[in-house]
Amino acid sequence: MSGAGRNRQRGGYKQNGGQEGNGRGRSAADSRSGSGGRSGTTRRPEGLSAGGRRNERAAKAESYGRGERKERPGEGRVRAEGYAQRQGKPGGRTAAPGKQRQTGPSPAAKRPAVQGGGGQGGSRQPLLGMGRIKGEWLDIRLPEHLVGAPISVIAKHLPLQPKLISKLMHERGCLLQGPSLRLHLFPRESRDYPSDWMELNILYEDEFTLVVNKPAGIEVHPSEKGQRKTLAHAVAAYYEMTGKDLRIRHVHRIDKDTTGPVLYAKNEFAHYQYDKGMREKSIERIYVALVEGGVEGDRGRINKPIGQDRHHSTRRRVSETGDPAVTHFEVAERFADHTWVRLRLETGRTHQIRVHMASINHPLAGDGLYGGKRGIISRQALHGERLIWRHPWTGEKQQAAAPLPDDLLQALERLRRE
Repeated sequence: MSGAGRNRQRGGYKQNGGQEGNGRGRSAADSRSGSGGRSGTTRRPEGLSAGGRRNERAAKAESYGRGERKERPGEGRVRAEGYAQRQGKPGGRTAAPGKQRQTGPSPAAKRPAVQGGGGQGGSRQPLLGMGRIKGEWLDIRLPEHLVGAPISVIAKHLPLQPKLISKLMHERGCLLQGPSLRLHLFPRESRDYPSDWMELNILYEDEFTLVVNKPAGIEVHPSEKGQRKTLAHAVAAYYEMTGKDLRIRHVHRIDKDTTGPVLYAKNEFAHYQYDKGMREKSIERIYVALVEGGVEGDRGRINKPIGQDRHHSTRRRVSETGDPAVTHFEVAERFADHTWVRLRLETGRTHQIRVHMASINHPLAGDGLYGGKRGIISRQALHGERLIWRHPWTGEKQQAAAPLPDDLLQALERLRRE
């Protein structure tokens, strides 16, 4: 088994304030000049009429009404966090340093669910680095411009879907503590399959992902109640043996007698991202197959809908009323009566490669269900060569390659000798 590949990245309130100065202004025209005369009357200043004095008094009253008065205690204060100040908004009181803010159900349960989630499938904001995994938690150090921001803003810089963010908040699994964000992304879970020990070929593993090379002859998961000895039971045994309390989350399936990589998500977040990748066709599955006859041309595209065969419960067929199915192929090597082809699935229908190749009169060698002969190999000659996906947090492209099984190697060697 190969070792785990790990991706690591690492990623206050300010007080602004005081009250405005208070005071009451006086108009310069408020000063009066007077001098005595022989008549004993007061002389008006030059150019100031009785109407002018009335206008002066009105101006003073208007100035007073504009708020040039002493404020009451506490008036004019605005409560704002450091984040708001950095956004150009008025500041206010600070939170006690080091005091933890928890975005759990109380009082946050009364708030509406966060509408955010960035990265793959949300608001196109720069993603935060993945941070450090500490036990069941992911610790992320926030950049300065997000310190003190509400979770609704921070969520736009995370690759988490809004539904998962709301769930984490409700279960107290999303904590803001000073400049750090803590996410409970790796909880201990109850295994949903009993363990059946068998040797596994682990092609890749990290905290989010497990890729297993499935051998021929076993199914990915049970197809009937009570069935055992499937790949799901073997993965459950592997988790138990390595001390991982995780559910079994396969992202795609391959046929019982097909070999190659199977992708597993190790937590709810990764499962959502990989399901989304399958829907958006960003997860690539490259297969190789030995088909009968000489395929015309070096490459081609088969676009034929596939539906269930009404006369055979396990068989599929090309049908106008079936589901859309697209397979791309290219010739890798030619033999006298066979062709070695490489195929890429654009869709993922049951038996898609087998049905499509049979539909152009080139069934897979050994595939008796779809017209192939079993002279050179005793099962369908189909193998998953490579699996390509993107890291659920960083979006970095990752891949795992599966070596050819012995029976396919022997079949190819035999054809090359002929």
